[in-house]
Amino acid sequence: MEGALRRKKGVIKPIKVNKGIINLEDYEKEEPLSPSSVIFHKPNFNIHILAMMGCKTTIDVELCKSKTPNTLLKHPRFSSIVVGDLSKGEELKWVRTEVDLDKHFIVPKIDLENIESPEKYLEDYVYNLSKTTLDKSRPLWEIHILHLKLSEDVKGIGIFRIHHSLGDGTSLISLMLALTRKTSDPTALPTIPAQKTYVDDNKHPKLFIWRWILALWWMLVLSWNTLIDVLMFVATSIFLKDKSPLKSSSRGSVVNTSRRFVYKTFSLDDMKFVKTAIGGTVNDVALGITQAGLSRYLNRKYGINGNDHVRLRSVLLINIRPSGGIQALADMMEKDTEAKWGNSFGYVLLPFTIGLRDDPLDYIREAKVTVDRKKNSLEVFYTYFIAEIVKKLFGAKLASALSDKINSHTTIAFSNLVGPMEEIGFYGHPLAFLAPSSYGQPHEVMINFQSYINKMTLVLAVDENAIPDPHQLCDDIVDSLKLVKDAVIAKGLVKNSALPNGCATTEQ
Repeated sequence: MEGALRRKKGVIKPIKVNKGIINLEDYEKEEPLSPSSVIFHKPNFNIHILAMMGCKTTIDVELCKSKTPNTLLKHPRFSSIVVGDLSKGEELKWVRTEVDLDKHFIVPKIDLENIESPEKYLEDYVYNLSKTTLDKSRPLWEIHILHLKLSEDVKGIGIFRIHHSLGDGTSLISLMLALTRKTSDPTALPTIPAQKTYVDDNKHPKLFIWRWILALWWMLVLSWNTLIDVLMFVATSIFLKDKSPLKSSSRGSVVNTSRRFVYKTFSLDDMKFVKTAIGGTVNDVALGITQAGLSRYLNRKYGINGNDHVRLRSVLLINIRPSGGIQALADMMEKDTEAKWGNSFGYVLLPFTIGLRDDPLDYIREAKVTVDRKKNSLEVFYTYFIAEIVKKLFGAKLASALSDKINSHTTIAFSNLVGPMEEIGFYGHPLAFLAPSSYGQPHEVMINFQSYINKMTLVLAVDENAIPDPHQLCDDIVDSLKLVKDAVIAKGLVKNSALPNGCATTEQ
């Protein structure tokens, strides 16, 4: 029927709203959760996404509420509850429901006169949020609005809290950005940098032969890398655990522990400067300075210098079903079109090389080698298919146990998200920064990088039993970028014209 929630796999249809009124009788009432979404409702993997937005103006709560029915609520997941009990063997289903916005927009009363540090208040507020889960009697999202001035540039804070079963992190961040518009053009969506592609139009016969030889070599490398990665995945799912002071068996499970969230914003231009010097990507630099920061932190706290046989890995959950992107999600809300949506995850295990280096650039070079190797592997697809085969042959319970082992045997969850290139506004409120993260995963630390205009924000969500001083680790990672940048300048690896603002060389 017209507008029903009948959907092709990985596609959602919007809810049609007439003058702010949703008639649920026009829509199908139930839909089973996908297997990947079900995983996020397990007690030991009950993941919630938190996305903080710093606003340059005081937030108008009533304005935000008035715009929500014709935007966010047109996404079916945001007007459905989850019904069913996994502990009783029941199937989980999305069930349509009426949405009471007063229960989804939460505005705490803040005694501003007795707050010594607004930054500490925000940190503690988010810390306390991580002690709780979303109420399953309502759609699994909410927006907390804090009338809290952090600086002259940040006069209000919005915090999205969304259950991960609603979608993968990239899709949910894309949906949030689809609610924003450029402040320079209130009708235009944010501009996200596109990934560059290389096209070689040279048809010379000799080059054609070399292409065949290189293609054969590439296939051999791809097959070998995939084989090694799949074997490591299987070993990790059975017995291979991380080995470091951050992964102590004496602390027990970290799944239900609260998380301390800290963040720091720094120059994206500095990361691009280093990227240009090594011929890599911003992702290479993000991974490299994370390795450097972790190495400095572990050396200072535990005396680890690289000869201690540390095994420290991150697990990346990658959605193999591509997101429709910001434009498609905006069209869904504005023009009632369909959009790609859904969770279909594969795993990538990313090793961190820990140890002190004489040359700070070695951290970036090592990271680039790791990332380049992962690009030449089909690990994410094979791990997805392995999980699917296990589920079909042995049932969801064993497939779930496989996921538990992978996550509990690794230490870090890592992501690097690309944000808008220009200033944007959320429902007309200009944003100063974006800081996404999550909690509920069985990892000791979650590390997120989020770019916005010419800035990068690093967000850590940590188990304080493993990392009691997260601000120090955050500083170590950010300070590592300065050390790497200074090394690039000292070695003269870039021309003066490529130097970021405020930098100059003394070479003649």
